[in-house]
Amino acid sequence: MLSYPLTILFFIFFGLVLVIFHPIQWFCLNVFGYNAHKRSVSILNWFIMGCTRILGTRYKFEKEHQIPTDRHLIIVTNHQSMYDIPPIIWYMRKYHPKFVSKIELGKGIPSVSYNLRHGGSVLIDRKDPKQSITQLEKLGQYIEKYHRSAVIFPEGTRSRTGAPKPFRTTGLKVLMKHAPSALIVPISINNSWKLLRYGKFPMGLGSYLKFKVHPPIEIKGDIDAIISEVEKQIVSGINATP
Repeated sequence: MLSYPLTILFFIFFGLVLVIFHPIQWFCLNVFGYNAHKRSVSILNWFIMGCTRILGTRYKFEKEHQIPTDRHLIIVTNHQSMYDIPPIIWYMRKYHPKFVSKIELGKGIPSVSYNLRHGGSVLIDRKDPKQSITQLEKLGQYIEKYHRSAVIFPEGTRSRTGAPKPFRTTGLKVLMKHAPSALIVPISINNSWKLLRYGKFPMGLGSYLKFKVHPPIEIKGDIDAIISEVEKQIVSGINATP
């Protein structure tokens, strides 16, 4: 019963954060440029994480391995909910993460849609493979040129139970081909799905979201073997117990 009023309170604060940060993003980008906009997006996602704390959500982000800040990254992770994204943006902010997102999110959502359109991420139409490949090539070339980082969820769609799904490797291969000097950084995500265990309303309470960053991998040697190792590392860090 407690989840109903707390979910309403969460959505009020969540909506306010998105509405307030939309003009802040616009101002930062158009007046001060990329770096100011990037900082505003990082702070936005810190506030989004703060909103989820209304629901009793806690976060743990383990990054035991040294990841150089002078290298661009391809961050590969499993996908459990939209709430996977704010912690990655916040805790990996020094690596300038950009996302592969579905085209439907490119309009209609304050702050989120603006950042996806103007922050360096790409929007793919999953019904149009040719368009998707073109956008992935564009993202790979972008991170290679500007030393940013790309975040990709190779499962394609989120797991509603936390159990990992098989990788769809095409997108990852395209990024690796067009950003050959990047480091691959696998991340395992746990318990994000529990925020949406009942659907979008009410939200789940008391979720403990855990992110485990695995050792970075160079793009050298057989591509399929590298992807297999990345998938193995990610799956090894997932606890799919309800």
